[in-house]
Amino acid sequence: MKKKPSAVDLQRRQVSVGAWVGQAVLYALFAVFIGVFSHWPVYHPLDPGQALIKVSFSHTGKPVGDCVRRSVEELAKLPPQMRKAVDCPRERSPVSIEVDIGGQTVLNRVAQPTGLKRDGASAVYERVPVPAGEQNIAVRMKDDARAKGFTYQREASVTLAPSQVLVIDFDAEKGGVTLR
Repeated sequence: MKKKPSAVDLQRRQVSVGAWVGQAVLYALFAVFIGVFSHWPVYHPLDPGQALIKVSFSHTGKPVGDCVRRSVEELAKLPPQMRKAVDCPRERSPVSIEVDIGGQTVLNRVAQPTGLKRDGASAVYERVPVPAGEQNIAVRMKDDARAKGFTYQREASVTLAPSQVLVIDFDAEKGGVTLR
């Protein structure tokens, strides 16, 4: 013969059913919350009829000075572990970049080299929204503090579709400033 459930057993069963129902309701509310905010508010990275030009590169500038050859007398004065015949500076030149669109300068930036000894790469990342259509772009870059003027230049006329992204990069193997 089966034993009749006690009042405590019935109360536990009612609490567990109530807990399951409450948990289901909370999960449903959470799913509705996620669903609503995944579609609203609508995010538009660019206004209609606009394109984007991104200037994005990391480049190590030229050394700030020339290497110096030490004489025999200078080497003799140094401790044995520091006797290098040629002493080259570690510090790198900052990288300067200017971007003109339609004859107007939209970006003029100097990126300092990274690292404790200022011997790392200089990084640039900028976003410039522009109207879609034909754009005349001029890019000038300088990576040598000892040189007069810009060391790399590129001019191009590009046609940008709405929402198109044009990336201005630097690749020494491809001749310098690239547009893609």
